[in-house]
Amino acid sequence: MSTAPYAIDVLHSRGRRYPEPPHPYRNAFARDRDRVIHSRAFRRLEAKTQVFTTRYSDHFRNRLTHTLEVAQIARTAAGALGLHTDLTEALALAHDIGHPPFGHAGERRLDEWMRRFGDHFEHNRHALRIVEHFEQRYLDFPGLNLSFEVREGIVKHSRDYAPDEAPDLAEYLLDLRPPLEAQLIDPVDEIAYNVADADDGFEARLVDPEDLLAEVALVADLYREVDHRYPDGRRWMKFTEALRRALDRMVTDLIDNTRAAAEAAGFASADDVRRAPVRLASFSPEMAAQVHQWKRFLTSRLYENSAVVEDRSRSVEALDRLFEFLLDHPDTMPGYFADQARRLPPHRVVCDYIAGMTDSYLLKLYRERVLGDDRACAE
Repeated sequence: MSTAPYAIDVLHSRGRRYPEPPHPYRNAFARDRDRVIHSRAFRRLEAKTQVFTTRYSDHFRNRLTHTLEVAQIARTAAGALGLHTDLTEALALAHDIGHPPFGHAGERRLDEWMRRFGDHFEHNRHALRIVEHFEQRYLDFPGLNLSFEVREGIVKHSRDYAPDEAPDLAEYLLDLRPPLEAQLIDPVDEIAYNVADADDGFEARLVDPEDLLAEVALVADLYREVDHRYPDGRRWMKFTEALRRALDRMVTDLIDNTRAAAEAAGFASADDVRRAPVRLASFSPEMAAQVHQWKRFLTSRLYENSAVVEDRSRSVEALDRLFEFLLDHPDTMPGYFADQARRLPPHRVVCDYIAGMTDSYLLKLYRERVLGDDRACAE
């Protein structure tokens, strides 16, 4: 139950593209959350890369487990702020469904391909296309028919668009900020992957705890607290405890700073949030600096680690060569996509097809179609 005056009121939702009767015991945003969970795109996140591809190990977080962690933190923060938790959770669960195989590296490569044709690829806008067009599960309407606020949050949770920059998104109030429920998703995403990637990097023996403590002040300060209280504790458990406390510290800062900003602005409604000149959901300046320090460490010590880069490069090369093959042979795609390629720009259709693949399916299709490996099997 949302209590803050600036929370979104589901009873005043702008509604669905195709009107539906209300559900007897679930509000509209709860139904949207459930529709995302039951979607094929959501299930596919289980086999999409977070940092480590499954060729490196299947022990670490994938895009689905990351999404669940984001949803848990986001719902907690929204509840503490008196925001609509069902809307926040729906947005958290949908925030990565537009990601292609191999994480951000795959996204960058697809965007490079699209720009050759004067087009582009961006995972949030692709997520909107998924819920509007590609998920076909209902007889009464195309897509998932999500509420306006969920569709708006999918495309606007991490950035603002100038109205003349994205005319195709004009219906989503581009001259206004998104609600606080949507604004929470991006900083919560940062919290989740900073902690999780450090934890996985430690487990993979690619992140040295001593380096993290030397370069990330937030973790170092908390580790000293843990070490003082548990001097005889096992070192890896003390490191894990410091990460857990760091997560709590970042979430608390996000909640406190966002609440203070909203109260200082005198927000009395969700419309006040929309008309604000800047986004209000954010860390304090001091915490923002520490979060940035942490991200910088992960970039240099984990994301650019030679083992991770080598595995990522091999994966992206497979994506690259498969894109080229399908562009030259669009009729080898499944019937729906092959038909679309006859009516739409083939590069757009190939991009959509590849973006929906899991890591493992892309690699199988690459071996089968590009390398001619008869042992490869189709999904």
